[in-house]
Amino acid sequence: MTPMPQAAPSPDETRTPAARKASRTWAVVLAACAGQFLVVLDVSVVNVALPSMRADLGLTAVGLQWVLNAYSIAFAGFMLLGGRAADIFGRKRTFLLGLGLFTAASLAGGLAQEGWHLVTARAVQGLGAAVLAPATLTILTSAVPEGAARARAIGTWSAVGAGGGAAGGLVGGVLTDALSWRWTLLINVPIGALVLAGAAAWLAESHARDGRRLDLPGALLVTAGLATLAYGIVQTEEEGWASASTLAPLLAGLALLTAFVAVEARTKAPLMPLKFFRVRAVSAANAAMFVNGSAMFCMWFFMTLYAQNVLGYSPLGAGLALIPSSLSIVIGSKLAPRLMARTGARRVAITGSLVAAAGMGWQSTMTAEGSYLTAVLGPGILMMVGAGLASTPLASLATSAGAPGDAGLLSGLINTSRTMGGALGLAVLSTVAASRTAGGTTAEALTAGYALAFRTGTFALVGGVALMFFLLPRRTGTTGTTGTTGSAN
Repeated sequence: MTPMPQAAPSPDETRTPAARKASRTWAVVLAACAGQFLVVLDVSVVNVALPSMRADLGLTAVGLQWVLNAYSIAFAGFMLLGGRAADIFGRKRTFLLGLGLFTAASLAGGLAQEGWHLVTARAVQGLGAAVLAPATLTILTSAVPEGAARARAIGTWSAVGAGGGAAGGLVGGVLTDALSWRWTLLINVPIGALVLAGAAAWLAESHARDGRRLDLPGALLVTAGLATLAYGIVQTEEEGWASASTLAPLLAGLALLTAFVAVEARTKAPLMPLKFFRVRAVSAANAAMFVNGSAMFCMWFFMTLYAQNVLGYSPLGAGLALIPSSLSIVIGSKLAPRLMARTGARRVAITGSLVAAAGMGWQSTMTAEGSYLTAVLGPGILMMVGAGLASTPLASLATSAGAPGDAGLLSGLINTSRTMGGALGLAVLSTVAASRTAGGTTAEALTAGYALAFRTGTFALVGGVALMFFLLPRRTGTTGTTGTTGSAN
């Protein structure tokens, strides 16, 4: 009898179990890194598209800043909740939910026909990012065994995150110039769909199963409090501090944040355990990160507006102009651990903040006829090198003071402090700039407003240096290792 022909084995069947496991592991790493890239990219990709958004949708100056603030406030307010949700409901399930929400909101934002459509979509994007971002790192660390392989995987994840931030300006400029500002959001749709398909196929489910519950009231209170407070700050520019339309949201925002603290003090599973703030290193580092974030988050917003509205750069030109600054924060972050091993985290944090303050002070001397070298490149590099130098040791100090089991929560807390500071800082500094501009649209008037915002940011950074000098502990057991991981989160 003629033997039946045997089908050739598939390439996957000829591989050893170890090779198949390694391939699956790096597919998991790829999915986690892709999710992180999208989250970080969307913090900066819309910056160079802001003037085009304003012209197309008729956004006011206040509406324009809410395109950024809606994302950052939702992201900050729900980030800790997203991390806890991943532990309770499953990392894969949470990753898919966050990415699906983020992708759908990107589509809605790209198709927006009114300003409020865009702002609402950005808020939902921020919520999706808050659910997605914490899951990316926990998925990665769950899939890769501890040791050299995990270190390489985390290094890849960190580099991808930094690359997303650095690429945002360029990607946004290319898309806005070649297609439309809408593609700074729509680009997430095909990428998100691909990552969703890959994640559904390759990710394995995992849980912490520690019996803890979600602190949904805490997340809602802190997010509503931040948004209401930011709205009240913005209202001061048009209505003044004594107006009822200003005082009402300011007082309501403070009341909501007070209620948040009360809830956190009483709930059995708090979103933000207040016990950590009794540790000096944790409380001081978070306060310093909040102050630094309030000044540095606004740098991209005002630099982009200055480059396009005053210097006349195209969206692509503005994106290219800010690439050196974007890469500088990566250099500062990589340099910080080496300096920390020699001089200590406290000194590096103070030095980095002083460098950033020097760059911000230099930027505040901008003129309507400024040159690229002295009005964009030089101060931008100083600001971002300083930001990288300062954020890594502050993250290290904030996370090294707790027990090993609290490292993830403390890392989320320091990132929340930075994002919350940035959201409120943008509201304050935008109001400061608008008060100086006084409705003027000439290059000179706009430059005066932007310069005052940078000058105010300089004072904020100097205040942060004083806070660190007096409150940060002079001796800690931390090395550069914790800081490297913490800054990447």
